[in-house]
Amino acid sequence: MSTDRQRLGFWWISEDHPELPAILESPTESHLSFAELAGRAHQLVHALRATGLGPGDIVAYALPNCVDNLYWQLAFQESGMTGIALNPQLSANEVRSIMEHSSAVGFVVHHQFSERLSDFGDTSALRLKVSVGGDVPGYTPYTDLVKGHPTTMPSDRRLGGFLTYSSGTTGKPKAIVRPTPPDVDPSAWLDQATLFGRAFSFTTLSGVHLVSAGMHHGGCQSYYMGALNMGQALVIMAKFDAEETLRLIEKHRVTTAYMVPTQFVRMLRLPEEVRHRYDLSSLQVVVHSAAPCPLEIKRQMMDWWGPVIWETYGGMEGAATIAKPHRWLEKPGTVGRSVKGMTVKILDDDGNELPPGQVGNVYMEPAGPVFEYKDDPALTASVKKGRAFTIGDMGYLDPDGYLFLSDRAKDMIIAGGVNIFPAEVEGVLSGHPAVGDVAVIGIPHPEWGEEVKAVVELTDGYQPSDELAAELVQYCQDRLAKYKCPRTVEFRDHLPRTNTGKLMKRNLRDEYWADSGRKL
Repeated sequence: MSTDRQRLGFWWISEDHPELPAILESPTESHLSFAELAGRAHQLVHALRATGLGPGDIVAYALPNCVDNLYWQLAFQESGMTGIALNPQLSANEVRSIMEHSSAVGFVVHHQFSERLSDFGDTSALRLKVSVGGDVPGYTPYTDLVKGHPTTMPSDRRLGGFLTYSSGTTGKPKAIVRPTPPDVDPSAWLDQATLFGRAFSFTTLSGVHLVSAGMHHGGCQSYYMGALNMGQALVIMAKFDAEETLRLIEKHRVTTAYMVPTQFVRMLRLPEEVRHRYDLSSLQVVVHSAAPCPLEIKRQMMDWWGPVIWETYGGMEGAATIAKPHRWLEKPGTVGRSVKGMTVKILDDDGNELPPGQVGNVYMEPAGPVFEYKDDPALTASVKKGRAFTIGDMGYLDPDGYLFLSDRAKDMIIAGGVNIFPAEVEGVLSGHPAVGDVAVIGIPHPEWGEEVKAVVELTDGYQPSDELAAELVQYCQDRLAKYKCPRTVEFRDHLPRTNTGKLMKRNLRDEYWADSGRKL
C-alpha cells in the first residue's frame, strides 16, 4: 500500500481490500466482493482477447439495470477497448445508426430486448455478438464466451473508455469523445478518478450507493462508478419504484444516491403514512441533475430527508457546477458554483463576457482536455468559443459566482431527466402524408417536468380528428423510441413562422407555460 496515502480507485481497492462488499443487491446477482467483481471483469478481458478484440475496438451493449453492466464497463477500462452504453428503449433503426456512426465491431444484447434489437440490420460484419441472460439466435451466450477463462488480472492492461451518444439537434447521432491519456495504468487512473467522489463528500471504504436510475445514462454511471472508486457498495434496482426505493434505503442503510427530479415527485406522492414508515436517517448525499427541479419539490425533499440534496449542472461534455445543500438553502434556485478545473462564463452573442446579474449564454471552460463530437467538426465548432463550450443554456452569475439558469437550450425537451431533441421527432412526423408542417415542443407535466407535444398543420385533404392524432403518435412510435414521441397531437390551421421561414416555437411554448411560473 502507498506510504503517503491510502490507495483508492476500484482496481486498487480490489487488491488492498478484496473482501470489501462491492455489490449488495442486484436483479441478477448479489453479494459480490470487490475482488470477485474485479475477477469477473478480468475474465471478460481474457475472453475478448481470445476472440481477437483489443485496444481501439468499439463494442456497444444494451442491458437492463443489473451487475452485468459493470462486468463490461470495467473490462473496457482495463482492455483499451471503448464501450457504448445504449438506451434499451432505442429502436432498431436508432441502434443501427449508432453502430454505423461509431464503427462498432461488437454488440451485446440482453435477451429481453433481443426481439426488438438483435436484428437491427446486417450484423454479419460484426466480430462479436453476445447475448446476456438467455439465448438469442446467432449470438454467443455470455456464459459460453467467458467459460474456461481465468479471473486473474490480464497482462498489458491499457486504459479504455466510452463513447456517449445522444441525438443531435438534427436527429443524427452525436458522440462525445475525449482524448484518452496514453500509457496510463488503469488502476492509477481510477485512483485519480476518486476526485469525483470526493467532490460530493462520498465517504471512503464505507457506505452504500443506491442505483435507481437507468445504468445506460451517463449521469447515473458517473455516480455509481464514483461510489465504487471510493469503496462504496452498490444496491442496484431493476427499475425505479417509489416505495421500494425507501425500503432499500432502510434495509441497506444507503448513504449516497443519484436521482432525477421525477423520482422526487413520485416519492412525494406516496401517502404520508408510507413516506414515514421507513428510516432514511442513513442518507448523507443524494445528488440530482439532468433536469430542472421545481423549487417547491426540492424544498419538500429537504424538509423530508434533511439537507442531503445536492445539485449539479452540466452535461456529458463536462460537469460545470455543484450546489451543496446549505448553499442552495441560502440561494434557492441556484445550480451552484464552478467545480474545480472548470470556469463558468456568461457571454453575449458576440462572445463578450457579461457582468454578474446579466443574463447571457452559459459557457464552460475546462482546465484539462476539451471534448469533441465524433466525426463532426462543424457541430464541435458551433458550441465552442476558444476552449469554452456551451450546452445551449442561458443564465446569469450572482456576485458570489453562483449560477442561476433562466432558460434552457431553446428547443430541447427534458422529460424525466432524459434529453429529447424535437428536430429528430419533427423529421419523422414530416414523413407522414398528412403532415404539412410540424412543431414539437415541451409542455408542462406535473411528474416528468415536461412532456412531448406535436403541433401539426395538415396538408390538403386531411381533417383533424382523434383518430388521425392517434395515428401520428403510432407512426412516430414505430420509428423512434417511445419516450421521444409525442403524447398528444394538436392541429392548427397555420404554424407561426418568421418572414425568413424560421419556426417561432417560443410563441407556441409560451401559450402552455404562461401559468407555470417558469419565465421563458
